[in-house]
Amino acid sequence: MRVVFAGTPEFAAQALSALIVAGHDIPLVLTQPDRPAGRGMKLKMSPVKETALTHGLNVGQPESLKPASARQAIVDAQADLMVVAAYGLILPQAVLDIPKLGCVNIHASLLPRWRGAAPIQRAIEAGDTETGITLMQMDAGLDTGDLLSLHPLAIAATDTAGSLHDKLAVLGAECIVELLPRLARGEVRPTPQQSALTTYAAKITKENARLDWNRSALELDRQIRAFNPFPGGQTWLHGEPLKIWHATPGGGDGTPGKILSVSPSGIHVACGTNALTLLELQQAGGKRLPVAAFLAGHPLQPGDWFGQTD
Repeated sequence: MRVVFAGTPEFAAQALSALIVAGHDIPLVLTQPDRPAGRGMKLKMSPVKETALTHGLNVGQPESLKPASARQAIVDAQADLMVVAAYGLILPQAVLDIPKLGCVNIHASLLPRWRGAAPIQRAIEAGDTETGITLMQMDAGLDTGDLLSLHPLAIAATDTAGSLHDKLAVLGAECIVELLPRLARGEVRPTPQQSALTTYAAKITKENARLDWNRSALELDRQIRAFNPFPGGQTWLHGEPLKIWHATPGGGDGTPGKILSVSPSGIHVACGTNALTLLELQQAGGKRLPVAAFLAGHPLQPGDWFGQTD
């Protein structure tokens, strides 16, 4: 099949690689423009661009697809289908209408649950036990198109946004390769979404990661896992910001935010309900450290407090 591919991060790069290996003709790859990144703020190409260039594919990086001039490359590609995965640009109807079979999106949730920008993080934060990949026929709405196939995946109690992302990236790549031959043969029946079941996965902000110790240990554990690797669960210690990267919920009782016990195996902190054992921490400007290494440079004792800003 002749396919235009549009995507930007590693999640999309895995799907592009799978389509290349499967032997599809890819005349054009669209991705976000190079952005400044790292301490030196040097321009960095996206994982999708790196993959495309490695395989000698033609790459386009328009700032927008609204101008007709930006869409001309898609018209010239004369593709059967456009596959979209975490591209980062809205596709106007004029783009959706170009490929013969339209545009198919690889979405990291079981639609209509978690439409929007951050489905992986929001699923973990909400305590969902299952997510998955949806292959969707795109329309002009926000993840509102007809369903082509659903592929469930269990969420483990230890999954972070990072680990779940990696699992879903592999699954998404497998699913799109499996779908395309059936789509070409006309074997796929689109199914409208049940809009009454819709939930929205709002974009992640740093404010989302602020830990409120009045919440239960289970809720805080989910919050920490949902925002690992970005932006990290944030609290305060001795008036300084601190990130919590890994913790486990358990029993315990006390004033929320108060340290109940300290050992090289964990810092036990009271929550609104039960307690949280902190296992990996990071001081502002420092490295992520396992609890024993953190305590070596930051002595703590029972009765100290997390969450106070002064």
